[in-house]
Amino acid sequence: MQQRKWTSKLYFLAAAVGSAVGISNIWKFTYVAGENGGGAFILVYVIALACIALPALIAEFVIGRRGGQGVVRSMEVLAETEQTSPKWRWYGWLAVTAVFIALSFYSVVAGWTVDYFITSLLPDGQVSDAGQAAGKLAEMLADPVRMMSFQAVFIALTAFTVAFGIKGGLERMLGWMTPGLFIILAILLVYATLYGNMGQALSFLFAPDFSTLTPTIILMAFGQAFFSLGVGVGVLMTIASYMDKETPLVRSAIIVAAADGGVAMLAGLAIFPIVFAHGLSPAEGPGLIFATLPVAFGQMPGGTIVGPLFFLLLAIAALTSAITLLETVVACLEDLTSFSRAKLTVLAAVILWALGLLTVFSNNIWADFHPLGFISLFADKTIFGLLDYLVSNILMPLGGICVAVLAGWGLGKASLLDEMQVRDSTLFRIWLFLIRYLVPLIIGAVFLLNLI
Repeated sequence: MQQRKWTSKLYFLAAAVGSAVGISNIWKFTYVAGENGGGAFILVYVIALACIALPALIAEFVIGRRGGQGVVRSMEVLAETEQTSPKWRWYGWLAVTAVFIALSFYSVVAGWTVDYFITSLLPDGQVSDAGQAAGKLAEMLADPVRMMSFQAVFIALTAFTVAFGIKGGLERMLGWMTPGLFIILAILLVYATLYGNMGQALSFLFAPDFSTLTPTIILMAFGQAFFSLGVGVGVLMTIASYMDKETPLVRSAIIVAAADGGVAMLAGLAIFPIVFAHGLSPAEGPGLIFATLPVAFGQMPGGTIVGPLFFLLLAIAALTSAITLLETVVACLEDLTSFSRAKLTVLAAVILWALGLLTVFSNNIWADFHPLGFISLFADKTIFGLLDYLVSNILMPLGGICVAVLAGWGLGKASLLDEMQVRDSTLFRIWLFLIRYLVPLIIGAVFLLNLI
């Protein structure tokens, strides 16, 4: 097995930020914020990021570095060294299963970003009205071969990176892709300032209208803050297991959480000025990115350049996350088998592509197939809808609760202080209270909301 250690603190941060910053921060955050009134939702989101997501991220980093292995093997190590229950191994398998299923459909959606990037470079790649944009999206979704092809391209890029290990693969790719993501986002922000309606966007994003808040919307904001970081399914735990003892754990977690929230805010500032400048609705839902924005790009000065640049941003954000997702799976398999990393990566990639076909076909030839249609809650859900529901509404919340319970109650205070490199101070006690009580309570509430 290869030596799995980051060669510097910066590479660890590049990987952790790249993992946390994915499509969810740009695509989902903007349309969820747009649907739920903007400013008030975002204020709750920021509070949730600081009070719930950040403490949970610190907990996952602590468990990861303490275990020092892939997520399943780390649970065994902690049972041996920290006297935690051997049954925590089941959490490890839950986490890896969630990651694998999520990556199967994530790679399909990520393939859309690659598709849109390439087609936007073509002479007829721009659209001029909403009907044309909707037709372009429908045409892509109706073509399973096209979707399978871009899904395969995306998985191949991800697998190629992971197969070369930490230094030759992850560090080499994430070392330039993560900074590149911020550079592209900065360019788009400047463009939005020059050609969009920045005043209206700032008002929408940062002037809260508290009358729009409901208990459901508040829990949605907490859920977005927590799950956009990817806490709970062992990905950040795996990345942290490669961290050396000299890397400041708490400070690193703060940087990652700030970058995660910062990208979401910057994405909003890059997207909503363009939306408002063209009289489009911010409450377009999931179609905001793939059906609404292309209309604006087709009408704006320099849209033939900015459009492809935007979808390149999405593709890079998707790839940085996918690399760490697949690394989590491969690291676990490396710990538990004697096969080489290259063989394990190829095997995982092939199975991922095959499993992803369920999502591909759910958008076309199986679009009317609802396996659990006899249950009212799942009556309109395709296979893709069921897989997404399983991961997002059940496995991720359960994983988040497990992380909080394991760190807050399973590990001893001495171990926590040692990993966090802090004294037994008021701040530490506040963190311990949050991770023992508030984090499980809030995630549990989000979990119950999602089940309704």
